[in-house]
Amino acid sequence: MLEDTDLLQALQRHWEYSGKDEDIAHEIYHDDAVLEFPQSGERFEGVENFREWRRQYPANIKFHTRRITHRADLVVVENLISYEGAPWMFTVSLMEFRGDRVAHERIYIMDGWDAPQWRSPWRSQSLPDPPPPPP
Repeated sequence: MLEDTDLLQALQRHWEYSGKDEDIAHEIYHDDAVLEFPQSGERFEGVENFREWRRQYPANIKFHTRRITHRADLVVVENLISYEGAPWMFTVSLMEFRGDRVAHERIYIMDGWDAPQWRSPWRSQSLPDPPPPPP
């Protein structure tokens, strides 16, 4: 597994180049990596396969990384994603590493929602999250 600083730099580079230069964005994966989207039931085997469809992706995408958490060989990345300038959506990537590269990734994407008022007596008044993405 990469050292903390190297890992953070590699992941930041990945999202910086995602949607712009897929060769650079996919340097973090093993050749035999697996990518899954559980919500759609899709599974892509081999970085060559999912790098290719990402090259053909028909929308302009932007990412904003909110938090990166890792333990041993598991990294959880919480991002916001915007397609074609549309409102930001929440995304979570679960990345399993083998050595210094990603062997298996699962991506979940979802809309946010307003917190229900009835829970307000029990919740904290502020969240320890970083600020929202730039406009």
